[in-house]
Amino acid sequence: MKLSRNLLAGLANSVWSALLGFAVVPFYLGYLGMEAYGLIGFYMTMQAMLQLLDMGLAPAINREVARNSAGRDLKRVGGLLHTLAVVYWCVAGLIALLVTLLSSWIAERWLQSSQLSPQTVAGAVMLMGLVAACRWPLGLYQGALIGAQRVTVASSINMAMATVSSVGALFVLAYASPSIEAFFIWQAGVGLAHALAMRLAAWRVVGRSGGLRFDPGEIWAIWRFSAGMSGIAVTALVFTQLDKLVLSRTVGLEAFGHYMLATLVVSGLQVLIVPVFNVIYPRMAALVEAGEATQLVDMYRSGTRMFALVVFPVAMLIAVFAYDFVAVWTRSPEVAAHVAPIITLLVLGSALNAVMYFPYALQLAYGKTWIPLALNVALTGLMVPLVLTLAHDHGAVGGAVAWLVIETVYVVVGPWLTHKFLLKRMATRWLLQDVGVPLGLTIVMGGVAHWFVQKAELPFYLEVMVVLLFVVPVIGVIVRKSPRLRHLAGSLFA
Repeated sequence: MKLSRNLLAGLANSVWSALLGFAVVPFYLGYLGMEAYGLIGFYMTMQAMLQLLDMGLAPAINREVARNSAGRDLKRVGGLLHTLAVVYWCVAGLIALLVTLLSSWIAERWLQSSQLSPQTVAGAVMLMGLVAACRWPLGLYQGALIGAQRVTVASSINMAMATVSSVGALFVLAYASPSIEAFFIWQAGVGLAHALAMRLAAWRVVGRSGGLRFDPGEIWAIWRFSAGMSGIAVTALVFTQLDKLVLSRTVGLEAFGHYMLATLVVSGLQVLIVPVFNVIYPRMAALVEAGEATQLVDMYRSGTRMFALVVFPVAMLIAVFAYDFVAVWTRSPEVAAHVAPIITLLVLGSALNAVMYFPYALQLAYGKTWIPLALNVALTGLMVPLVLTLAHDHGAVGGAVAWLVIETVYVVVGPWLTHKFLLKRMATRWLLQDVGVPLGLTIVMGGVAHWFVQKAELPFYLEVMVVLLFVVPVIGVIVRKSPRLRHLAGSLFA
């Protein structure tokens, strides 16, 4: 399957999901209020933290399917998929039980609510556990589909279910019950249907043969990679969720809702990150397996530069127009005043994090899970005291500052460690040429855009259009002048 088809399918999925997410938020705020939206934000944080229970199994099935797809022998992974499915469904039950038992403690001792009763919050937390349990097996089956480079199949299912989830929730809130409990009950039902649909698709691609049974030996065969990925997951989750976890305890639900609104806006970058990673990682794994070093290097460097030329300007636009966008989106200048500074800090850090997905994909393709694990441990050791101090003293803005500082360190140290062991003596070239040049151009364009916004007295939409008319041609000229980027663009979109 061509990279272009997978990439476009992934982009369509990400764009559609992001648009739905942005479109429904004003309605959620209208029906539920900011505190209840803070509970939805807490659910997203909790769901992310529950990934600790994954133990690296979803990336393992992705890698094993990708490796076997290179040899056109997907049926060999059927036993592994069946065994891991048993584990996943058991963990789903454990999640529902665990969150139910902790719901009262979380409502009374952790979350700070001034408008919702402890009973309402506890009931909502209990339902969060049910939603998380219903959605839990998704990661396994989606990992199998992506490893088989069936991104179009996974994306189609995700887009359909995202539509049912978001639009259906609006109907439930409008015509059934405008309550947080009704919202989560609907999400649980859709989550279960989503997991079952993805399960059916994964087995159709892999091929189910007779006599499949639970075999611990299948897990033992991947334990090294899985254990490494588990360590990465633990440290990465602390790394990416610590700010939200600390803020959910130290600030009220309303302020936490503001932070999660900023996080949602910045998550727009995932529209670019997720589909690109889902394409490059299986492809890199296949190239490593086939010993195609030259193609691997070309994909790694050209892909990074092309990606940076897109993601950095997008982040710049979000940072420059943060206040205007939130004010138009939520129809509340007051909310925009709280959220905009957080968005600017978070999006700058997230843009730096985005380009590091290329070294990360390279590390996983070679099976060197200890490299991202070591990086995450070191960065987490720095992150913990930093976010605790800044969040305590400066609230939500302090948490965002901590994120930007850590990501700056990551983009400097990460390539050095990666290329000390993989594709040696490439760290300086990758950092200065493939990342540094697009970053420098973006800083210049960002300065011009900021000056223009300050001086111009145009409506928000016209300001964005004028800046885009300046940025897009610059990127086009750069791609046209680079043979490697021109070749990559042609291979992706031909």
